[in-house]
Amino acid sequence: MTDLLDEREIDERLPTDWNRENDEIVRTYEFDAYLDGVGFAAAAGGLAQEAFHHPEMRIGWREVEVRLTTHDAGGITDADLELAARLNDLRE
Repeated sequence: MTDLLDEREIDERLPTDWNRENDEIVRTYEFDAYLDGVGFAAAAGGLAQEAFHHPEMRIGWREVEVRLTTHDAGGITDADLELAARLNDLRE
């Protein structure tokens, strides 16, 4: 099992534009068009599969909300922060 991060570690390492909501980190990515968001979600799914760490994603009109947590650890771990950073890189 992966170790949970403490509050200080999460605050120090939380990637840009991500927020903490209880035992999850969350970001909503905005797009110019619906299909741009769908394309991002598909690419994000590929990264998640590669990392074997699967986020909750909600595709809306011109936005995609991503939620990360490590369910088997009961909170936020390195895997969440690492995937969040990779998703930020994907968006840029």
